[in-house]
Amino acid sequence: MSRQGLANFPLDKVELEFHHRHRLLDPSARGVQRWEVSVLVDGQRVGLLHTVRGLFWKADDLRERLGDEQSFCGVVAEQVLDSAGRFSSAFEDFTEAASSLLVIERLDLQEQEPYADPLLVAAVVASVVDRLTENHFAVVLPTADVPVAGAALLAEAGRLLAAEPFSEELQIMDTSLAAPEEAANRVRGLLQSLARSGGGEGGESDWEDEDGGEDAEDVSVRTAAVLRFALEELSAQAWEDVAEFGDRPVGRGQGLVLGSLPRVTWARDRQWRRQMARCFDDLAADLAPGARSVVPGCTGEEMALHLAIDRARSMVLNRPALVERAVAGLPEDRGDLDWDWCSSVLFEDHDVLMLFDSSLDGIEDSGNDVNQAMGMTNLAAAAWFVPFDPEQGREAGRGFRHP
Repeated sequence: MSRQGLANFPLDKVELEFHHRHRLLDPSARGVQRWEVSVLVDGQRVGLLHTVRGLFWKADDLRERLGDEQSFCGVVAEQVLDSAGRFSSAFEDFTEAASSLLVIERLDLQEQEPYADPLLVAAVVASVVDRLTENHFAVVLPTADVPVAGAALLAEAGRLLAAEPFSEELQIMDTSLAAPEEAANRVRGLLQSLARSGGGEGGESDWEDEDGGEDAEDVSVRTAAVLRFALEELSAQAWEDVAEFGDRPVGRGQGLVLGSLPRVTWARDRQWRRQMARCFDDLAADLAPGARSVVPGCTGEEMALHLAIDRARSMVLNRPALVERAVAGLPEDRGDLDWDWCSSVLFEDHDVLMLFDSSLDGIEDSGNDVNQAMGMTNLAAAAWFVPFDPEQGREAGRGFRHP
């Protein structure tokens, strides 16, 4: 299908409902669990993903158990487990350290657009993998040649999620490796971009603001609220570090904020650290309630905004109740909490992040060849608070929140 069809789809209304049931005293349920995942759109089921979770250490003979499930699970059992019920040497050579399986068995999905889209299916599979696996799982998907429902879509979804072909019938994602997680993030990012640019069913979109649309670099109201909360939290922690360490050098991981900055900053004095803490305060003030624009004006503010976006992303994942309170009562927007978009759009460049790469030590020096070739400015720690545009710089006498 066309990407435009998916862009017009209400992606914000897609939900997954996980269903697994077994008898309390059924010993066979320990080794093999069947999970059915409903794909819901605005509360209506449009698809059903069938999965089987095989836990090698809990099943007496995982090959027999999976084989009894028949269908695609039988193919998986025959190819990845030997006659003694152990993982085959070919499978062990293929994976890093997999000790359990998640078999994506089949997909019953409405075939019309926009449901039958590989990108949407890949996002569904990625969420299921997040929920039902951990490290040391092998996620097995069918290739397009397997005669099961939804094989072609699942095969394409596997390709998007960095699954590797194991045989003519099987492709495998190894959760011990970074590539599948990176691919899943790319898939989610693409969907976020489509959600942000989607135009709805025509006419005026419910997602547009009252002025008829948002500026290209404006964040949504909810994004601004969570980002401001992250900046305020980082500010409080940075000021704690100033009080604790003063002029003393820090090392990696020391303090609440200072030890997470690039190494070129670790020996800076108390006054430098006060200015860094003030960067969080200044950006948080830019995002006062109702504001939707934040533009870092110096290298220190760029670093503060990068850290705040990372903190906000972590809050959404790990502190959802806090985030829900922060956005309560605020209008929703297609671009809500799209941190990849923030990272891409709110910065002129990401040069400051190169300071974290130890292989590029010295790049902050204006005489460094790479620095000169790329036209970098103000990367040396002493220059972090020099305004990029002096005419747009902040008021020099604005003072500090703490002495």
